[in-house]
Amino acid sequence: MIKNFIDKLMGKSPKSSKPHFGRRTEVPATVHGIDPNLVDERAINVTRTLQQAGFEAYIVGGAVRDLLLGLRPKDFDVATDATPEQVKGLFRRAFIIGRRFRIVHVVYGRGRDNEVIEVSTFRAHLDNVAAEQVKGNERTSKRQLEGMQHAVDSSGRVLRDNVWGPQDEDATRRDFTVNAMYYDPESQIVVDYHGGIQDSKKRVLRMIGDPVARYREDPVRIIRAVRFAAKLSPLGFKLEAKTGKPLTQSATLLADVPQSRLFDEMLKLLQTGHALASIEQLKKLGLATGIYPLLDVVVERAESAFVQVALADTDRRVGEGKPVAPSFLLACVLWADVREGWAKRLARKEHPHPALQDAIDEVFDARIGDVSGRGKLAADMREIWMMQPRFEKRVGSTPFGLVEQPRFRAGFDFLRLRADIEEVDVRLADWWQEFSMASDAEREDLVQAAKAEQQAAQAAKPRVRRAPRPEGAPAQVESRPSPEAESADEGAAKKRRRRRRKTGAAGDQAGDGGSAA
Repeated sequence: MIKNFIDKLMGKSPKSSKPHFGRRTEVPATVHGIDPNLVDERAINVTRTLQQAGFEAYIVGGAVRDLLLGLRPKDFDVATDATPEQVKGLFRRAFIIGRRFRIVHVVYGRGRDNEVIEVSTFRAHLDNVAAEQVKGNERTSKRQLEGMQHAVDSSGRVLRDNVWGPQDEDATRRDFTVNAMYYDPESQIVVDYHGGIQDSKKRVLRMIGDPVARYREDPVRIIRAVRFAAKLSPLGFKLEAKTGKPLTQSATLLADVPQSRLFDEMLKLLQTGHALASIEQLKKLGLATGIYPLLDVVVERAESAFVQVALADTDRRVGEGKPVAPSFLLACVLWADVREGWAKRLARKEHPHPALQDAIDEVFDARIGDVSGRGKLAADMREIWMMQPRFEKRVGSTPFGLVEQPRFRAGFDFLRLRADIEEVDVRLADWWQEFSMASDAEREDLVQAAKAEQQAAQAAKPRVRRAPRPEGAPAQVESRPSPEAESADEGAAKKRRRRRRKTGAAGDQAGDGGSAA
């Protein structure tokens, strides 16, 4: 009895107990009411190709849940009894990815218009007692994990899960009942093992099996619970009491999850169209701090005007089907740190440009660390920040060069949000909006108007009266530039007025910009 108690604490089941795999229920279209027109043609093509090759294949997971709710899913996943190698062999552009869970990405289209259908193989339900155990985690035990199909660490967290099995066991391995249903677009039947359709009707988020053991198997399920609760709460969904109660006490398990995986899960919380709702759920469930340091900063600053408008803007863009990217949102979240560090350096009379660069480096070291690898994410954030003082310069050649920068749109959208909270003059953002969409001639006129505006402002400043020259002191003779210098200045002015090629008109956070940074 004591051993069974200890096994339960470790996420292990007694050898004598047989796991409950549910009862297969096939629900016809006349009952579930899914609209076939909401199903992506590429997902249908994947299931049809697999079925024609003799395999079982279903649309699975959140897509089925959304279809039952009458929503058009943003992503479609497919589950099959074909192995990853067999799946890959059936499609021209298919790639096996992942170590912990090996899956296949079937890619349609190219560039930004591509669509990925994720295909997973039915997984067997294996008790942790039967799994190989390693002492460390995914990072410290890489060599030991090579070749292992099913492995757990000392706490019971699953590090490898690549043993294939039947569909009923695969359904039991999934997290929530509403995410464990299978839809066949050919027969239009929904296969349900754990009452997912009933829970969908009741608007209940319920974990399959013992929630404590399931969170121990994969602590990231804690974050997924928050994300689903945030996404589905507007539709009336609530976490079942037994599912929600262990979340706080289980949060300490996240300390053993690789930082890179936590970073990715944080981005899913913030970039799936329910960022504000996710933050409210974190607070409501007692998880406002402790999940991930950078997420703590987001939650802490969610009430500040700038971060709040950035989160709302990201939610809006996702709702409109526009792309978003982490660089823009994180640049908004950490702007207060950059601005403060920059101001301190300017107060010490440091040169503005290197002072801003040093402030950015300090923020990266303190807040981002090595998770981003100082790669594209960090480069995009840096470029957004470095553009901000350049927007103040609206004369000469600066505007023409800035508007042609690849990241201009992201930097401008950042400026626009700053104007929305009155951190900068809204007229500055309006000027750049007009300049970015103007023709060459119109841009020249805008620059000249900005120059005249600056000259008028300078003239309006009160002049400082000089002290009278003492008697006997030599008069200062105003020096004039040499004819050669005057000629050089005139040539430079003509060079600045040369016509520029027109850039494409920018729309609302268009191109790479905005939250799509």
